[in-house]
Amino acid sequence: MKNSLVEASIHELVEKTLSEDLQGGDITTRNIFSGTQIGVAEIISREPMILCGLDIFKAVFRKLNLETIFSSNEYNDGDEIAANAIIIKVECEVVNLLEGERSGLNILQWLSGIATLTGKYAKKAHPVKVLDTRKTTPGLRVFEKYAVKCGGGHNHRFGLYDQVLIKDNHIAAAGGISNAVTQIRKSIANGNTIEVEVKSLDEVGEALKSQVDIIMLDNMSLEMIRQAIAMIDGKTKTEISGGVTYEKLDEISKTGADFVSVGALTHSAPNIDISMNITNFK
Repeated sequence: MKNSLVEASIHELVEKTLSEDLQGGDITTRNIFSGTQIGVAEIISREPMILCGLDIFKAVFRKLNLETIFSSNEYNDGDEIAANAIIIKVECEVVNLLEGERSGLNILQWLSGIATLTGKYAKKAHPVKVLDTRKTTPGLRVFEKYAVKCGGGHNHRFGLYDQVLIKDNHIAAAGGISNAVTQIRKSIANGNTIEVEVKSLDEVGEALKSQVDIIMLDNMSLEMIRQAIAMIDGKTKTEISGGVTYEKLDEISKTGADFVSVGALTHSAPNIDISMNITNFK
């Protein structure tokens, strides 16, 4: 699996997903089919997509039936798939196919949606690298950030604990960028990356004097971004953030910035249309 997820995280997600949908079992399916009838289902893309979540999808059916067989398994997470392609075939008891259908598809559609949207943003922003944010579904961040990487994006900090990012409220409470940076450097070891959010050219100048590692240009116009990057002149890395839309990426790609962060990758990605059709009974 590309940029592998922790097995325990997958297990926990599968357990919660199936418990939510099944509890004691599918009363419709279990009162139509016996527990011995075998079926084969095709999982089909209904639109162009970047695949993500295939191993989790498999884990859903393996949880229901350890003897599940997967075939026509030519794709991996991160692969681009055309519309109407067979992503994978699943063979197991019909009861298990029908009980796992919605849970498995929900996961594929959700994560492939994030990966696919990220791929569109990453291509349009190139050579500026696209970053995700912490605007993720509570409790599901590890999966959504994984999907961003499958789509060709890059992960920003995972949480508040793994990188220093001094934002506007930190700056206001500390009495300025210089004070905030000084306090950070007193408290943590050298070598930790320090990023500072700025909203004006004056703040860009203050951040440069403080010799931070990354300057985040927040909610600036394209013209101000160009001025800020000219001021910075390669002395530090630059990140563009706030109000970033897909339509603005053409111009952002020409600014010379290093990164652009986009909350929409995880909070606004539409699900991909994927279906399951049972094509054969044994």
